[in-house]
Amino acid sequence: MKSRLDSAIVRQLRRKVDPDEYKMIRQLWIDHSMAEDSRDIPGLMATLTEDCIYTVINNGVSWQGKAGATQFYQQLLTAFPAIHFDLQHIFIGPQGVFEEAHVTGTYQVQWLDMPAPAGQSIQFDVHILFPWDARKQLFTGERVAFFNPRAG
Repeated sequence: MKSRLDSAIVRQLRRKVDPDEYKMIRQLWIDHSMAEDSRDIPGLMATLTEDCIYTVINNGVSWQGKAGATQFYQQLLTAFPAIHFDLQHIFIGPQGVFEEAHVTGTYQVQWLDMPAPAGQSIQFDVHILFPWDARKQLFTGERVAFFNPRAG
């Protein structure tokens, strides 16, 4: 049986790498990361399309649009007010950005199904895809996967 790729995927694979677009994607990711580090939610929203979608792959929970993305960040930063992302790998291309990071923080309130009680330090690895909308020149959200969450 012959495998058939979705035509949208084929178009993504065939996209040419444009140096100016690459610089734009890279700078937008830097802007997004700096806004996240400074807890600047309006700065984060400035990097996203109006119809962005945030999805946690582990459990399929999604947040829709900028209102949903704002809620995602408010919940995340309430649960981990001093969250720190230690970037391990990053890949940037015409389809967007993929990053791997090691995350540490102190867990303050229940968020998703993280295994630590309030007040306890937690660490986990995360893979995040930031899909790129070439027409709008913004990210269409994030697809997040958590790995190996552990207390202490």
